[in-house]
Amino acid sequence: MQLMRDTMKIQLFLLLLASLRGTYAINFTDCFINFRNNASLTLNPSGLVDANGGNITNTSSEISQAVGFTYDTCLSKCGPGTQKPTWANTSQQFSAWLLPYLALISQLPFGARHRVDNLMSAILTVGSPVLAGYSMILTILNARWISRRFENVSFPNARHAARILISLQQTPLKITNEDSLLSSLIVLPENDDWWPTIADFLDYTLTWSIASATSIAWVTVAYLLTVVSSLSDVDANINSNGQGAGSVWLWLIPIVIGWLQLSPKCDYVRIKRAMDNADAMAFVATHHGVVKASDLSERRAISIDSTLEHPSSPDENSTPPVYNYARAIPWSRSAEDVFDAFRMASDNSRMHRPVRVGDMWKNAGGRNVIEPSNRSGNPSEVNAYCRLPRYPAPRYGRRNPWASGIFFRMFVASLLPIALQWATTGAAVLVVYFTPAVGLGCRSLGYIIYGALATVVWAMLVASSIISHYTYSYSGRSSWSPFFSITMRLAKVLSNLLRWGGKFLATVNAVWVVTASMLQFSDVYDNCYCNSSVLGRGVQQAYGIVVFDNLDLGLTETAWWGALALACSTSLGFIFLMSLLTDRVPT
Repeated sequence: MQLMRDTMKIQLFLLLLASLRGTYAINFTDCFINFRNNASLTLNPSGLVDANGGNITNTSSEISQAVGFTYDTCLSKCGPGTQKPTWANTSQQFSAWLLPYLALISQLPFGARHRVDNLMSAILTVGSPVLAGYSMILTILNARWISRRFENVSFPNARHAARILISLQQTPLKITNEDSLLSSLIVLPENDDWWPTIADFLDYTLTWSIASATSIAWVTVAYLLTVVSSLSDVDANINSNGQGAGSVWLWLIPIVIGWLQLSPKCDYVRIKRAMDNADAMAFVATHHGVVKASDLSERRAISIDSTLEHPSSPDENSTPPVYNYARAIPWSRSAEDVFDAFRMASDNSRMHRPVRVGDMWKNAGGRNVIEPSNRSGNPSEVNAYCRLPRYPAPRYGRRNPWASGIFFRMFVASLLPIALQWATTGAAVLVVYFTPAVGLGCRSLGYIIYGALATVVWAMLVASSIISHYTYSYSGRSSWSPFFSITMRLAKVLSNLLRWGGKFLATVNAVWVVTASMLQFSDVYDNCYCNSSVLGRGVQQAYGIVVFDNLDLGLTETAWWGALALACSTSLGFIFLMSLLTDRVPT
């Protein structure tokens, strides 16, 4: 029985191969020339068209000048099959247009604890360049925002605090003042070694290397050389030309360069080791004096450990920076909590108010320095000095769960990535749209689908991050009406569905953009339906161009130059703006 099933499977496989071989059995050039020769003999030009799709008169000279035929004629004379591919051309197009980009993916920043998260980060980047660019620019904007907030804070370790917060944007940052942990970390002079130590531990760069520079140079040179080659001989392999595929992938160069310029701290093992080493130096105020924080509990004022408390979204735990879309909102809220505590302590010190109630401000020698004796007190006093409640966990209670200006920064961070996505996608569409027969066809629709799905993935995942943070912010409250409790549960379900759906679409889209390129390289699109641009022209007006010799391809060449200018200028503009923004991010 098993042998029979295996035999049937083999037979079905052979039948499938035979059917696939049959679909590749058409040579459209021979088919068209035979049809045109017969039309010349019979002086019946019905179905033949000129370069603009116009009808041919019934004269032998006019018939011999025909370069294509209508969609109905192509279908009836040549059949619905596909052009037999030239594997030498397929491999050449693949190695010239697509392979360099696939190799460049390895230069994206990873660093997750689990390999599946690194794989998913690559899929999310390819499946939604909008999301990758959004996470990158939002990371920069958040860094500049918190840096500016700390500029006017004149309290010990404030500058180190800004550096630490910026470095921890790729981690599930958690802030708590349970047992006066945060206020003690900020106020007590015993913690003056903690801040510079952890800031130095996190001060490492993951920037340009020979491998990354070589990969970027390879992709850039390969793209320029192949573009020049295709523009110098437009009609060569015009239906399988890879300039559209090269343009639709061009976003990868500025994304990789941007992350290399930003140098995100995304190596979880290294960051965790730095936090653990510094935490041994943290002290906390108690009613019995200053003790080590490790003597009280496992909790820390500033932590990236998500085992004690689950994050608002599972994606917060994944350190590859493409997941910053999920961390940006809770990170901003936590960073602003730290800033508010530093600001209150700074305001009190400027008023020369010591921490311990009843003490006089000490200023030895009249120096503008905060003496350590002014920064000591019991838990209630250090909490009051920073105006921090002893909340057991980062629940926001009646406070605003959204950091100041977060939605404006999210809006600004969306603009340039959307422009980059649709400039490169639009360039690919221009290349194939203006390739005869001009109009919307299979190739251009494939690129439009890729751009649309990439944008939808970004929208779904960003919406998921907003909803998950909202539900998480209020989950600590115990007194809710039944209606509000049900609403919160439904919102959490919606957040999960958006996250799962976004990742699924990103996976489909990543596979699709590779598949669409290979379909074009292997001449799968080279059939009557796709070559006739039926999608845009309709069945009655559709026609296909078969013979490109001596054909005026001025419009096509102009469109290809325009597509090149659009994709390259936008990519260069993205890199230039990233250089300006990262130059103002403090280190």
